[in-house]
Amino acid sequence: MSHPDQKRAFGVAAGLPAEVCAPLARTCEETGYSSIWSNDHPGAKGLDTLAEFAGVTEKIELGVAVIALDRHDPKTIAADIERTGLDPARLWIGVGAGFNKKPLTFMKEQLPELRERLPGIRLVLAAMGPKMCAFAGASFDGVFFNWMTPDFAASARENVENGAAAAGVESPPVFGYVRTAIGSDSTERLAKEESFYRDLHKGYRDHFDRLDEPEGTVGVAASDRDDAQTKLGSFSGLDVVVVRGLASAKAEPMTELARSASP
Repeated sequence: MSHPDQKRAFGVAAGLPAEVCAPLARTCEETGYSSIWSNDHPGAKGLDTLAEFAGVTEKIELGVAVIALDRHDPKTIAADIERTGLDPARLWIGVGAGFNKKPLTFMKEQLPELRERLPGIRLVLAAMGPKMCAFAGASFDGVFFNWMTPDFAASARENVENGAAAAGVESPPVFGYVRTAIGSDSTERLAKEESFYRDLHKGYRDHFDRLDEPEGTVGVAASDRDDAQTKLGSFSGLDVVVVRGLASAKAEPMTELARSASP
């Protein structure tokens, strides 16, 4: 079961049409989600999607997870935040190494400039392996997991906490995308999404090898709301379960999924 203080958030792919962003963001704020997140990819900037969410909401926090620093440097991120007019106080900025061949070294090199360019903004590090998790725990304001089972997330959390303890700091909150599909085609939706990531790059290949789980099983494929709530509640290693909605990019199916998976 989830721990009592656990929060629920909602996540989407960047570039979601404005006519979907508005009702979805309002639904998430009304139904008790603590934050709403967008990824970032070569075809669309996550910060632009957050700007759509920000325009129709008042308090819900906004996060992007994650911006690959091999594509966007800290200066560019700062400029995009200023361009979109996003309130830094509502923001969580997630960053990752992307396709860099030495991800841990690269992220350690990038951190000072991130802090300089993004003062006062909460920084979250995408982490999977034990060394990156420990670094995140020691040096960032949050940690973001992706494609993990409940047991693996709990184990990875221990690496975060160990890193924080070694640095003498409080362990930061742990977020995690949990791909979630609800309905008769939920199994197929989850399997299709997962198959793309399994061979995306070496980091993901190594990660799925460590998971050693059958294809199409890493996430939540639920028959209805009750089934979804039970399965989402099993991710006790996360402080914030970020429901990554697997539904058609239209207002009705996305908002329906958000309501079914809401806290």
